[in-house]
Amino acid sequence: MSGTFRDLKAWQKAFELALEVYQVTRSFPREEMYGLTSQVRRAAVSAVSNIAEGKGRASDKELLRFLGIAKGSLFELETQIALSESLSYLSKNDAQALIGKVTETGKLVSGLMRAFEPTRELTPRA
Repeated sequence: MSGTFRDLKAWQKAFELALEVYQVTRSFPREEMYGLTSQVRRAAVSAVSNIAEGKGRASDKELLRFLGIAKGSLFELETQIALSESLSYLSKNDAQALIGKVTETGKLVSGLMRAFEPTRELTPRA
């Protein structure tokens, strides 16, 4: 696949998600600056950064590894959003909207992973 990481739809969605996470966490309590606020932001940044880093690697195997890390960061982010909602730092609507974007981004990352997985020959079942 030619082009840069910026051309990847998964990177574009993850980038938008990270920007939105920064916006919504501005309203988190000040005492959470080094706690949940930091964790939520780091998970969002990790997802988009690992997509970019994977694209810059020399092999498909390395790309897949970094895409896997990005997916893990998206799962972390979803968990942290749910926790933020439970603590009333996010409204139900904001949390649902963010989780929808996390899910959409995850699907794009999964699709990208499938596109780069080594093809395996199917063996007939006995």
